Amino acid sequence: MLIIPARVNTSLPAEIRKDDLMSVADWFEKHRRSFYVLGWSYVRDQQQLEELFYQIILKVQKDFPKVKRKTSFDIWATRVFIYNCRELDASGSLETSEGSDAHRELFNALDQLKGQEREALVFTYLRGLSAEETASLLQLSVIEVKELLVSGIHSLRNVLLQGEHFGGCLGYQKFYFDYLERNMERPLKIDLEKHIYHCTDCQEDLASFQEVTLQLAETLEEFQVPAGFIEGISERIAETEKRRQRKAGKRNRIAFIAASVFVLVMCTGFFTGAFADVYYKWKEEDPELRAFLRADLGERLNLEAESNGVKIKIKSVVADKYQTLIFYEIEDTKKNNKYMINYEDGVSVQDDWEIFKGQFYPQYQPPNLDSDFNKKEQNIYHGKLSLPPLKEDSGTIKLNITQMMKLPGDSSVQGIFNPYGNQDYKKGEWDFEIHADKKPSTEYKMDEEVKVEGVTVRLKKLTLSPTATILEYGINNRLPKKRLDNINFKQLEINGEELKADLYGSLASSAYNNQAQFEPFFEKHANKVKLYVDQVYLSFQDNKVVELDAQKDFPQTFEYAGSTISIEKLELGESTTIIISNHEKERSYNTLDYGVLTEEGQMHSIETGSEGVLIDKNGKEYDANTLTTKEFEKLENPRYITTEESIKIHEKNVIPKALEFYGYRASKYLDEVFEVSLN
Repeated sequence: MLIIPARVNTSLPAEIRKDDLMSVADWFEKHRRSFYVLGWSYVRDQQQLEELFYQIILKVQKDFPKVKRKTSFDIWATRVFIYNCRELDASGSLETSEGSDAHRELFNALDQLKGQEREALVFTYLRGLSAEETASLLQLSVIEVKELLVSGIHSLRNVLLQGEHFGGCLGYQKFYFDYLERNMERPLKIDLEKHIYHCTDCQEDLASFQEVTLQLAETLEEFQVPAGFIEGISERIAETEKRRQRKAGKRNRIAFIAASVFVLVMCTGFFTGAFADVYYKWKEEDPELRAFLRADLGERLNLEAESNGVKIKIKSVVADKYQTLIFYEIEDTKKNNKYMINYEDGVSVQDDWEIFKGQFYPQYQPPNLDSDFNKKEQNIYHGKLSLPPLKEDSGTIKLNITQMMKLPGDSSVQGIFNPYGNQDYKKGEWDFEIHADKKPSTEYKMDEEVKVEGVTVRLKKLTLSPTATILEYGINNRLPKKRLDNINFKQLEINGEELKADLYGSLASSAYNNQAQFEPFFEKHANKVKLYVDQVYLSFQDNKVVELDAQKDFPQTFEYAGSTISIEKLELGESTTIIISNHEKERSYNTLDYGVLTEEGQMHSIETGSEGVLIDKNGKEYDANTLTTKEFEKLENPRYITTEESIKIHEKNVIPKALEFYGYRASKYLDEVFEVSLN
């Protein structure tokens, strides 16, 4: 989801193993100086840089499969790093007094340069890349990069050496970079040297040019990464790796499914009945598409393709800075079946990395089977497909569809742990060329701070985009043992109009900017905004070691997180099984984070399973295994809590000594409203 999406993995350095997070951390440690200087050119705050390194290591390891084949790992990792630096820089970073006076002067001078001039210098001299590699990162030609390097050096020199005059000949200045890099063809080199020999202005000009390049190169060599910087990150990475191992197994799968289904079902029927259609001059069954057409944000296309007895019609497209939203209709011409399409699930776009912005990832669009227009025909389904935003203001999307997923006929029979039943696909070949024009968005800087559960939350920006209303905010997690992980916004109110929250997630991937997404707002201007917060997700650090003794009677109990937890049994044999339970519903945590220590003091990889219940805001319990999606979507902010957990160690002769608890996760209901005036 970074910069250039692709389907084939690049060749990894020999020391990096695909499934080993620590090997990625070790690679970054070897290159820590150049990456630290690169980060410092954007952000002058060590704590933010530490978080940057930590998040980048996680993201790089996670996104191995999405790397373009011809891209070297070094360049790809740098691209990921740069993109997140840009985001962090845009969010507003703190200037500090760290570093030498010379370094501070140089970086302050760099800050005054134009965007691409600045980055060309930073990538080439501070990161140590070649002009070709810099060109790849900036998506420019090598000639354009060399022109930027020459103009950038001149601009930087003018800032550093204010008041001094340099009068080199313009016809020869363009060769300075290649000459100093010893990369000129011999005839040109001889001609330049002859000219410089007789031209004192060019002699002084070239000397000062070289002085600035040497100052940049020396900065990379002399810059010191603060003591303990990498070590602190490595400790966090090691702890993260341990947590991943501890969470392997059924418990992790169930938690993921529960969370995914929760947001999936809450989104079903999201837009139904959103806008009045009185005196609407276009007749359109889909009320969401009708609203876009009425606001002149899209136009009718009616592109059709038929294959294997199924006809797909592209009805319209709405594009903005966040996504390209395609409205479609699928008709089974032979049977009474309904199908939907998903991006990258039998759906692709030719040369997608050239037409789309890669830092955005298309949002999954859940099916709306209960809408009136989808109930009219048994063999027709109306849906929408989210694609990444266009790079340019307009473009032609060459869409290829090779399979579609069959939908159940009645959403009332769907269970939340199996929302589509046994998945069945329809194969075929449907091709479209779709022209799209990107519509403008309106942005409002907020720069407000509010307190949520004692944690400072900075409201950064509100964007009114054609397909969504986006709130960007940052969470300042600096409390020692409490962390605010996520905020559920019930709704957002603009100029008195209520916009429902889209609980599925944000449209852009970002390690530093949290985003909340709401229904689109079709007016041009906003004055006042009200934010309604109804639920938050928290994690707490609370270390505790509970000794295990198989010789004592069970159950055994202990106190943790304000609750009495029971160890129901401990069985030894070919494998070791531990069962713990807590059936209290009014408790401070949802799930626990723990590991197992053996007599040798080692933490072993474990398989875990769990049972739990769903509890709504009013305290009523539901069985997640029998609850249908239609019943589930009526629940108000349900939370899933574990009641029983089983732990298995699949190793012979392993005797568990203790359970080591690291902390727990919790959700809390709130009823808070924050009001912000927009400029």
